[in-house]
Amino acid sequence: QVQLVESGGGLVQAGGSLRLSCAASGSIFSINAMGWYRQAPGKQRELVAAITSGGSTNYADSVKGRFTISRDNAKNTVYLQMNSLKPEDTAVYYCNADEVVTTHGGYLEVWGQGTLVTVSS
Repeated sequence: QVQLVESGGGLVQAGGSLRLSCAASGSIFSINAMGWYRQAPGKQRELVAAITSGGSTNYADSVKGRFTISRDNAKNTVYLQMNSLKPEDTAVYYCNADEVVTTHGGYLEVWGQGTLVTVSS
């Protein structure tokens, strides 16, 4: 089995910063893409940022220039540095690992349990 454990959420004032971390563990051979999604109350889950094992990144337009995704392949860990936070960034943030190849030769997509980010105005 493969698990994702997130940390770093919390309450911050508008204009502040937070850093989210997500560590993958278990029977992992490799992970292609890792990313962060978020879901605000009453809204659909949306992609925030993603990064491949080669370092290619993709960001939602709403976070470009404010958020930075990075990854430590050796630790199977992905980070999301969030700066200049706005109240509209308030959501539950979910870590995602896509195209996980297990040591048993299987392919998985795995989600974390979510971490709440609240930005006060």
